[in-house]
Amino acid sequence: MMEFSSQRPYAQPRERVSTARLLGQVMFLVAIAIGFLALGTFMGRELAIGTARICSFVGLGMLLVACFAPGRVFRIGPFAVIWLYGLALMIGLGLGPVIEYFATTQPEVVTQAAGMTGLVTLGMGAAGFAWDRDLARWMRPLSFIVLGAVVVSIVMLMLGSGGNPILSGIIGLASAALIMVDFNFLRKHGTEEHAVLLATGIFVSIVNIFISLLNVLGNR
Repeated sequence: MMEFSSQRPYAQPRERVSTARLLGQVMFLVAIAIGFLALGTFMGRELAIGTARICSFVGLGMLLVACFAPGRVFRIGPFAVIWLYGLALMIGLGLGPVIEYFATTQPEVVTQAAGMTGLVTLGMGAAGFAWDRDLARWMRPLSFIVLGAVVVSIVMLMLGSGGNPILSGIIGLASAALIMVDFNFLRKHGTEEHAVLLATGIFVSIVNIFISLLNVLGNR
């Protein structure tokens, strides 16, 4: 299964807003993105594997555009929100056959992965909020770790090697750490201009953790 890179360049803050308000905005965007992910998963449950992989690559491409495209249109404003929901839908379509397979053959794995993902997200988010030290400097190296592991995973997938539990573990751990860094950044530096980027990063990290847990638990 293909995990996703979540590297994103954050601009310097312009105007600080209430942390509670920004947290509400970010988590609302994340919740709606997860809704689109679930919708895509439901719609894509009967897709052919080849078609699902294409959807996954489209979602990954949309994520890279959101992170690296020049200008602000993919990172700030209504279009950026629509773009986030679009990439969430494409990722969901790509995951459809995989989730359908696990739901049919190992339903307990899906339940365990979802529950553990929620606990990890809650725990790392709380840790990031509570940590007094500024963790922003860890954002880039952790993102490169995820990116490198994802590239290796994609190459292995194209060679027919399937999901590697070790790589999945690396991606999952780095993504969990990124959630902590994102929430720490939100508390210490976040502005309304960061809302969509933070939501994208948290959403992608949640997806990566869930996929990693599916790979690890499904290969026990």
